[in-house]
Amino acid sequence: MSVSPDIARSSARLQTPPAQHRILARESNEPADYVPMPVVLIDQNADSDATVVQLSFGDRLGALIDTMRALKDLGLDVSKGIVTTEGPVKQTKFHITRLDTGRKVEDPELLERIRLTIINNLLKYHPESSAQLALGEAFGIKAPEKKLDVDIATRIHVKEDGPKRSLLYVETADRPGLLVDIIKNLADINIEVESAEIDTQGLVAKDKFYVSYGGAALNSSLSQVLVNCLRYYLRRPETDIDSY
Repeated sequence: MSVSPDIARSSARLQTPPAQHRILARESNEPADYVPMPVVLIDQNADSDATVVQLSFGDRLGALIDTMRALKDLGLDVSKGIVTTEGPVKQTKFHITRLDTGRKVEDPELLERIRLTIINNLLKYHPESSAQLALGEAFGIKAPEKKLDVDIATRIHVKEDGPKRSLLYVETADRPGLLVDIIKNLADINIEVESAEIDTQGLVAKDKFYVSYGGAALNSSLSQVLVNCLRYYLRRPETDIDSY
């Protein structure tokens, strides 16, 4: 993953296909003060030409124009945006590229800035979700209710994904900079990250990394080195290991 040079400007566009933009009646027994789970997903595999960012937050998701403006301020172009509402869940999916290159985002630091920017924008309009989202207090936004007391275990899995790469799955407590730190740890042991799927579900980060070593999948010994390295870094005594 590399960092691209200077950033130019262009206009952002939002396309909402009528067939996919539908409002359905909410059928739920949830209490009036129920706050849904915020989810931010960054997918590098769904589109070969763009980075796909998906945001879900029950039926309370709003401020799409502000989100697009915030992404543009990062030097990004929203080439396509799709809004869908299915029952109690509203999803917004952005296909984004870099303004300077017209290509998908590969710089892990910029991917992390995208994630944090979207979360910050969500919290700006929905501060009630900060208890369900690990980064709420990191942005100085405190929930009106009591902070959740949740003990999140760390789980690390490595498995083959063909002869040329392996799939690394990391589930752990979310925090700012987690994505960048994991990738730096991989680089320290000469493991290359080919692509990633960054999934933030409330307090938990559930990330997938497609990795290789010398153009090939990781063998069992290197997989164990990788797991041990991340286990030490994340420092969770209840870490579950499943590598092969």
